[in-house]
Amino acid sequence: MKVEKLVEIIGSDFYTGVPDSQLKALCNYLMNEYGIDQKHHIIAANEGNCTALAAGYHLATGKVPVVYMQNSGEGNIINPVASLLNDQVYAIPVVFIVGWRGEPGIHDEPQHIYQGEVTVKLLEDMDIKTFVIGKDTTDEEVASAMESFRTVLAAGKDVAFVIRKGALSYDGKVKYENSNTMVREEIIQHIVKASGEDPIVSTTGKASRELFETRVANGQAHKYDFLTVGSMGHSSSIALGVALNKPNTRVWCVDGDGAVLMHMGAMAVLGANAPKNLIHVVINNGAHETVGGMPTVAANLDLVAIAKACGYPNAVSVDSFEALDAELEAAKARNALSLIEVKCSIGAREDLGRPTTTALENKQNFMAYLKTL
Repeated sequence: MKVEKLVEIIGSDFYTGVPDSQLKALCNYLMNEYGIDQKHHIIAANEGNCTALAAGYHLATGKVPVVYMQNSGEGNIINPVASLLNDQVYAIPVVFIVGWRGEPGIHDEPQHIYQGEVTVKLLEDMDIKTFVIGKDTTDEEVASAMESFRTVLAAGKDVAFVIRKGALSYDGKVKYENSNTMVREEIIQHIVKASGEDPIVSTTGKASRELFETRVANGQAHKYDFLTVGSMGHSSSIALGVALNKPNTRVWCVDGDGAVLMHMGAMAVLGANAPKNLIHVVINNGAHETVGGMPTVAANLDLVAIAKACGYPNAVSVDSFEALDAELEAAKARNALSLIEVKCSIGAREDLGRPTTTALENKQNFMAYLKTL
């Protein structure tokens, strides 16, 4: 189905969401049509954030907004859907567009398997009427579904289009880039060199994939790394939990800007606890690159000031490998919570692989290594 036709059928003039590779056609269409336009399109920090933003739009205009997301984001919308949108509370109508990763019978990564199994059930449990769009779904079928949805929306209830892999298409192209010169995989290689045999907790997406391949290239074991293949935004909290319980071991967190934004409250908790043995490295390319490259607001944020306001005693930003190496060594030497923001370009190798160990093996190997420290 052409994404332009889906947008026409839905008939909304406001979209907010968190990008998803399954919805790349929609994301690229919105960027070409609106860019980041407060009136028509906003990329938010997390899916609950989007849902609340959509509610505000409805309160101000009386119109029905659209929230788009990967199905992994359903967990983030449960509270605002149940306690804000629901027709027994404020009866705020929203159209959700949900990318269906991990659909049963379709091969996907481990973090998507269970989420894929419960995707439709979770929506239905939240009293959200659903319609699944696949490659063979006709425009007429979608139009008919939307027509029935309008009655539901008029009653102050919510609806969702669940998008199967490859169901949406868009012929337009969008080039996502920035002016930074440092490449993320090389940044990770420098972090690995500096960290030695210290444990690393890495964020979801390409960062963990590049960390895995760096270990392969170096002939190193993977036991040093916990690869947070799902749970976007929670790597720093995982690292905090490790650091607090291994106070004599230096722990590194390799984070991303989109992940930091998704659950930024974690930085306040990190700062309040201020573990002396934790180094938090945020690789900031101002983009949701793993799912297509759409921008985050982090490119224009002062993460150093935010970290210091949250209680980090040390926070710096670097945009060269010379400065990065110096700050990595300084962080190692000072024995205090440190944040290093690294300004990064957008892009990765076309042949970037995925971890060849299972998530369970990763956990077991990491835990066994921590026991020796």
